[in-house]
Amino acid sequence: ASRRLFGALLERGELFVGRLPAEEAVLDGPCSAEDKYRMWMRHRYRSCLECLAELLAHEAFQVKELALCTLMRFVELEIGHPLVEPEWKGGFTFPRELLKIVVDGLIPLNEDASLLISRFQEYMEFDDIRYFVMKAVTESIGQVMQRTKERPLPIYQQNIFSLISPINMPNKERDLVKFMVKQENREEWKVSKLQAHKQAFEKMWLSFLKHKLPTGLYKKVLVILHDSILPYMNEPTLMIDFLTVAYGIGGAIRLLALNGLFILIHQHNLEYPDFYKKLYSLLDPSIYHVKYRARFFHLADLFLSSSHLPAYLVAAFIKRLSRLALTAPPEALLMVIPFICNLFRRHPACKVLVHRPNGPEDLSEDPYIMEEKEPSESRALESSLWELQSLQNHYHPDVAQAAAVLNQSLSEIEDNISGLLELSACELFDREIKKKNADVPLEFEPVRGLFGKKNDIFAEHFTLD
Repeated sequence: ASRRLFGALLERGELFVGRLPAEEAVLDGPCSAEDKYRMWMRHRYRSCLECLAELLAHEAFQVKELALCTLMRFVELEIGHPLVEPEWKGGFTFPRELLKIVVDGLIPLNEDASLLISRFQEYMEFDDIRYFVMKAVTESIGQVMQRTKERPLPIYQQNIFSLISPINMPNKERDLVKFMVKQENREEWKVSKLQAHKQAFEKMWLSFLKHKLPTGLYKKVLVILHDSILPYMNEPTLMIDFLTVAYGIGGAIRLLALNGLFILIHQHNLEYPDFYKKLYSLLDPSIYHVKYRARFFHLADLFLSSSHLPAYLVAAFIKRLSRLALTAPPEALLMVIPFICNLFRRHPACKVLVHRPNGPEDLSEDPYIMEEKEPSESRALESSLWELQSLQNHYHPDVAQAAAVLNQSLSEIEDNISGLLELSACELFDREIKKKNADVPLEFEPVRGLFGKKNDIFAEHFTLD
């Protein structure tokens, strides 16, 4: 009913346009009866919007959804029939305050609003709606986080992430074609420029990520960083502070942060001399056992793909991976041995580790310094790869066979390890029990009866009648 009533008033132009005076001043002012009516109805319209904003926090989702759709209908009506006078003749107006009410209702502090946010996503397809939503989110973050003195607000920050993570940014200026504002000559409007959208997008994400996040949210942001955030920023290198903080958290988050740093180094010419030192520090016994092992080695393969890396650096990675492989499970070994072989193919100078004739008889004589954090000081190139040679005697025949490849000259074509990254112990076990072995002879002399064997002790004392 309120949508029909105030929608009709907006379309007929019966609501006051301009800066609205206080309601007490309206009744006592010198205005005409018609102007007082229009101002009074404008106040009633404002009260209606406040009620709808409160209903966005209602218990029933159906009520929330109806309130949201009604508010967005009023946004559409105010775009066509503005209640704010343009700054200049022919200028554009947009109901930013009304949209800010909607955005604030979508990102409450103490309630998960993901379902309502998913309902709102259809409106984000409009380029002007998306632009002003980004501006409203930036404003909200500044206001809310300042009040809480930078203390993390898990539910609020999760709601913001749910709202801004699906944003589908345009790639080119000509992609900005879907506007809720229907006026002509939109080319002169700032919102029709891709640069303005990228600035709003960048400012929104930087304002969101400069505050401390819940640990789980760091991982969610880092997973979408390279596809959904960095390509649409004017200055992607501004993310360095966030990535540095994320690296300090540890675990899988540290690895994902290195992925973001690698993209900035590789694609945006960021100078970050400690990158490979940080990657080297991630190599500990857990890398062969954790659930994110596949992602780790996929990214490590990407990080070590350049043929311009110094030999001492690659040798340090090979040696450390080999040393840690001594305690790794078979399914991890079947993946890491081809991984190491690929590193030898990319960096032939490291083959000295394999072709050094004799490894140390005593482990204490190995010049490689396992505890050294700096790859250049680890003396890996002076060592030998006795670890993989010892794996040639592994109890699992597939591992022993894989390690024996190093005894032969490696082909130039790299092994495809993509199918081995997700290999699990269960899959390895299933593979073994499905193998059909050939018949193995248990007797080398054919049997001639029960006591027919030569020098059989039973034949000396028993006979068969």
